[in-house]
Amino acid sequence: MSGSLDTQDAAAAANGAARQNLPLSGLCVVEIGHSLAAPYAGNILAQLGARVVKIEQPGRGDYARGWGPPFTGDSATMFHAVNNGKQSIQVDFDDALMLERLRAFICSHADVVMQNLKTGALTKYGLDADTLTNAKPDLIYCNLGAFGRHGPLASRPGYDPLIQAFSGMMSILGHDGDEPSRVPVSINDIGTGMWAAIGILAALAQRGRQPDGSPRIVDVSLFETAMAWMTVPLTDRNAGGPAPRRNGSGSPNIAPYQVFRCADGQVMIAAGNDALFVKLCSVLGLQHLPADPRFTTNGGRVENLDALLQLLEPALAALSVDDCLSRLSAVSIPCGPMQTVDQVLAHPQLAAVGMLQSTPRGDVSTMALPISFDGRRPPLAGNGPALGEHNALLADPT
Repeated sequence: MSGSLDTQDAAAAANGAARQNLPLSGLCVVEIGHSLAAPYAGNILAQLGARVVKIEQPGRGDYARGWGPPFTGDSATMFHAVNNGKQSIQVDFDDALMLERLRAFICSHADVVMQNLKTGALTKYGLDADTLTNAKPDLIYCNLGAFGRHGPLASRPGYDPLIQAFSGMMSILGHDGDEPSRVPVSINDIGTGMWAAIGILAALAQRGRQPDGSPRIVDVSLFETAMAWMTVPLTDRNAGGPAPRRNGSGSPNIAPYQVFRCADGQVMIAAGNDALFVKLCSVLGLQHLPADPRFTTNGGRVENLDALLQLLEPALAALSVDDCLSRLSAVSIPCGPMQTVDQVLAHPQLAAVGMLQSTPRGDVSTMALPISFDGRRPPLAGNGPALGEHNALLADPT
């Protein structure tokens, strides 16, 4: 057992050394968040070097602690994936002393507060943006909401699948005739966390240039994030284009640009311009196709996609996956195999880029930031905190 603890201590020391001089070192973030959007934003800032203090309700803590299996210790593994390296404090907002200590801690230490509780939930506790930025004018405050700060749905709660349905995203997923399906990762939660981090970093940059400026309140939401993901189909439709349809693995704007079936599996082929299409046809022994007026340009290929697929699919179905990928790669046509999650985890490319990392304790392996600085990727911020593990921070908030 002592050897195991020694190994953990060594890993923690190495982690701490690797995190010195990260871009946000010295920054303090208070995260009054739960589930995924705010915790993911906090996780980004923690991996960049910030000290992130997570405020949780007594007893149950963040809802995501129960979102398993699988579980690691007392909390769901997914909780550790987006909360590693944070400090956890349990605060009962109805406890006047604890609430006052939290406000004092924020005024003394915090550079940033972020929250994704129900609209208006923090106002009666004096933890809302206006109250805290009045008390601490240089504070950056970020609200992560469901539908945005204004409008008839501003007060509505929302989760990722609801936003996928409401935004029109579900209407273009899958194939014609399919029942509605969602992107199986919480794309709007993760995206909103990313936009929150971007907004906070922009506000920090402005604060550095204008230290005496007005308070900086950042607002992001799942709905606005979904609208950003939907930029191309909404813009195309608003310009008078056809109503978006379900394209399976394909694209409404580019062809051929989809998954094709080979003799023993499937491959994704992205022949995204005319030159690549000519190469693809040459590899498949279909040199005559680029001269066909229906297929000469990308626009023609999109308009005549069904006819094009009837010609391409038999040629590709005659090849094995390995043969197809070898031939296409030899002439620099973007392509790749359809992989399962297990295959991705085992692929040497994942190991080569160093995205999969373990927490210092070694009990969770998860994705690090998809960013490197001077060729080095920031390590995971630390271990996932036990509920209330750092309550002592509020014993003397000064």
